[in-house]
Amino acid sequence: MADRRKIVVTSALPYANGDIHLGHLVEYIQTDFWVRFQKMRGNDCVYVCADDTHGTPVMIRARGEGITPEELIARSHDAHLRDFTDFEVAFDNYYTTNSPENKALSERIFAAMEKSGAITARTAPQLYCEKCRMFLPDRFVKGTCPKCGAEGQYGDSCDHCGGTYAAEELGGPVCTTCGGTPVVRDSEHLYFELEPFRDFLREWLPEHTTSDVSNKLLEWFGEPLRGWCISRDAPYFGFEIPGHPGKFFYVWVDAPIGYIASLENWCSKTGQRLADWWPGADGSGEATADGVKPELYHFIGKDIIRFHCLFWPGMLHVAGIRTPDKVFVHGFLTVNGEKMSKSKGTFVNARTYLDHLPGWALRYYYACKLGGTTDDMDLNLVDFVHRVNSDLVGKITNLASRGAQMLNKTALGGRLGALDEEGRALVELARSRADAIARHYEDRRFSQVPVEVAKIADAANEYFDRRQPWLTIKTDVEATRTTLTTILNVFRILAIYLKPVLPAYADKAAELFGEDPWCWEDVATTREGESIGQYEYLATRIKPEQVEAMVDAAKVKPAESGEVAHESRASKNKASNGAKGEVAPLKSEIAFPDFEKLDMRTGLVLSCELVPKSSKLLKFELDCGALGRRTIFSGIRDAYPDPSVLVGKEVLFIANLAPRKMSVGVSEGMILYAGEPGKSGGVLSPTSPAGAGTPAT
Repeated sequence: MADRRKIVVTSALPYANGDIHLGHLVEYIQTDFWVRFQKMRGNDCVYVCADDTHGTPVMIRARGEGITPEELIARSHDAHLRDFTDFEVAFDNYYTTNSPENKALSERIFAAMEKSGAITARTAPQLYCEKCRMFLPDRFVKGTCPKCGAEGQYGDSCDHCGGTYAAEELGGPVCTTCGGTPVVRDSEHLYFELEPFRDFLREWLPEHTTSDVSNKLLEWFGEPLRGWCISRDAPYFGFEIPGHPGKFFYVWVDAPIGYIASLENWCSKTGQRLADWWPGADGSGEATADGVKPELYHFIGKDIIRFHCLFWPGMLHVAGIRTPDKVFVHGFLTVNGEKMSKSKGTFVNARTYLDHLPGWALRYYYACKLGGTTDDMDLNLVDFVHRVNSDLVGKITNLASRGAQMLNKTALGGRLGALDEEGRALVELARSRADAIARHYEDRRFSQVPVEVAKIADAANEYFDRRQPWLTIKTDVEATRTTLTTILNVFRILAIYLKPVLPAYADKAAELFGEDPWCWEDVATTREGESIGQYEYLATRIKPEQVEAMVDAAKVKPAESGEVAHESRASKNKASNGAKGEVAPLKSEIAFPDFEKLDMRTGLVLSCELVPKSSKLLKFELDCGALGRRTIFSGIRDAYPDPSVLVGKEVLFIANLAPRKMSVGVSEGMILYAGEPGKSGGVLSPTSPAGAGTPAT
């Protein structure tokens, strides 16, 4: 094993003015996977987070409820932490940005920024609501986008065209609090100038973010970098800026500083030195006492990369504080292929989910979908039920259920035996995937972990069915004991692999074997000749009715959700197709037996690359399980200009199509694709993958 690492990990801070929902959990659950894996490997890993508590929305909501902002954020903190705990997200410290540590750090970092000359004062026009008697934050005003004309857009950016602008540029602005029309007033504000740090940031970005993130941000470097307004006018719930009465730190200034504040609070609780975990953060300039260089990692969503990848490293650089090693960026969550919707019941709060379904099921499904990229992730509720029931319960947990119950309920007395040659080979097969699975975790390719585990479970279930222990128990007790010993040892290894994803599940499985909670090195151990405990259910099947009840509970009437029912352009086009427009004639009919001749299989994409001198083709290399590897050329290049996004995915293909000789090589099948290349659709993935080469039903 490599030298012990010292790692600080953060997730973006949830805002105290709202509930945790399933979209938020994409970030916290995947961060928890990574942290738990690091701890299983024996690394010193600290996961800190906090509630983001400052800003006008908190102040106004508290005022509306007749309580203080402090009372509101205390209530929110308890609710958030309860939700995270019930989803098995384990922070080492979950704090608040409204803390003395954060105030002192914010003031010290601002002083360094001011001393460097990076802070300037400018008078700027702002929208002011005379009825609310306050300047309006960006998200408290809506109007018409000045760039594309889309209506109902917030005061900082347009959801329709992606353009950014100042709130006073909106057409027909409206205060979202009272519905009144704001006026424009001048106000002097403080700006953090980024242009002096252009060279630093240009070099920093590619080294600390992925290429798609850095390339996007580097587009801004074609012109002088704009200064960032870091102040807000009173009334405002937050920290007042030293030397500038009536001005408060914009919430996005002290929010990321809250990472350090939470770590400092953890250090004070555990007797650690802040400088040993975040160099430069204590202002002393001292090196780490143990000489071990700590690693710093942020997990964030792609909507806040500007703050974390431009402003934040700039602030830290000015203050002489260590910048993060990497900023890991993920995409958004869609549900059933669409944006989360309150009216459809797919905008689901964490607590609503937990009222109907177990937290471990969502953790497993998210693991199946997360690939360590900025691609959006879809929670398909039908697929969710299938994956949990078919893979986790039906394949993996079934090994423990069948093996342990038979071992305990028969003449075998609950005692493991010894592995025979075939059994030992199967256990070694499972053990041989440890390094590959560890690499998937380290690289955040979490979706590959269930794929690897399911393949091993398939082999173990095939072994179990072939050995027929339910029959051999009547004729050869010891042969049966050997079979069950093999199955349970394989399951034990799989449960260790899944522990970062399913911690309570794995700890309960460890109790079955009479062991302490597992670490990664426990994969190397084989259990023979020992007694096991009584089997307790580790995971139960999800019923579709549970999902339906959750969706019904989450539904909000359109009038309450702010959503307006409308006929889509697609539905209008569909309705008009019968009246006008050219329709291609149907080809000759085929009988159903002709269709039955197609043998559709699943294949794991090992590589996918552009074909030189072709504007349409992609070259796929598939792992087709028992069918071996296949090369397939597919004309869908327009849909996937970056074909690397397909690597690691499982796709459907026609396996019994005669090989076709092409100018670029021989194509050994056909990838199934839905939609029009370059416009919509994509390669088809199985709803419940059962391993490469499995027939699709």
